[in-house]
Amino acid sequence: TVLYKPYQSSVEVKVVLFYPRVVRTGNVGTSTIAEEIAEYSSLSRGDVKNTIDNLITVLTRHLQSSQTVTLEGLGTFRIVMIAGGRGVETAKEVSASQASLTVRFQPCTTKNLDHSVATRSMVTGVKCMRFDLADAA
Repeated sequence: TVLYKPYQSSVEVKVVLFYPRVVRTGNVGTSTIAEEIAEYSSLSRGDVKNTIDNLITVLTRHLQSSQTVTLEGLGTFRIVMIAGGRGVETAKEVSASQASLTVRFQPCTTKNLDHSVATRSMVTGVKCMRFDLADAA
């Protein structure tokens, strides 16, 4: 179950508005993921951890070569530049120092039987519950 809580928008408007925001309950690291994957496979926890470490190395190399990386069933990783409003007057003046780099992830999409596209397939079927009401359930 995904927990959420009310969040008040920081945008100044005449009416105070609230929106749902996910409550994070912890962080799972590579070792835990490796251990759990090992339970589903014939590989040892160390083999899986080594594979994950190598995946990160290879993924980084491709991203740093301006390539997009798609892992079928998971999603697509890409590097983007965020300029943060520091524009210049001519194209000749544009430089990488105007922006910061970050990695974006887009979860995979699937086609439904009616030919519509289901994005965020990793959240299909998830149930949500308000954090402050979770104990009452």
